[in-house]
Amino acid sequence: MSHLTEDPSREDIAKRLARVAGHANSLKRLWEEGRECDDMLTQIAAVRAALDQVGKAILEQHITHCVNQAVKHGEPDEAIRDLKEALDRFV
Repeated sequence: MSHLTEDPSREDIAKRLARVAGHANSLKRLWEEGRECDDMLTQIAAVRAALDQVGKAILEQHITHCVNQAVKHGEPDEAIRDLKEALDRFV
């Protein structure tokens, strides 16, 4: 089992992903109903914010597990490189 399947924050991340899906479905429904652009832009902002929160939680998990392991194994340069790569992917 990978560290991601054993982590207690897994349920929190699943809930956040469900929230993202809910916002995206709402956006699709607003489009199909021909709703105002303001409503749709607000929903897009909600999707972005929800995705940012999921990304932050996953990045925190990555730091806790992967980067921490590299430091524990005496590989601080690898830990820093790994963290920089993760930040580049997220940002």
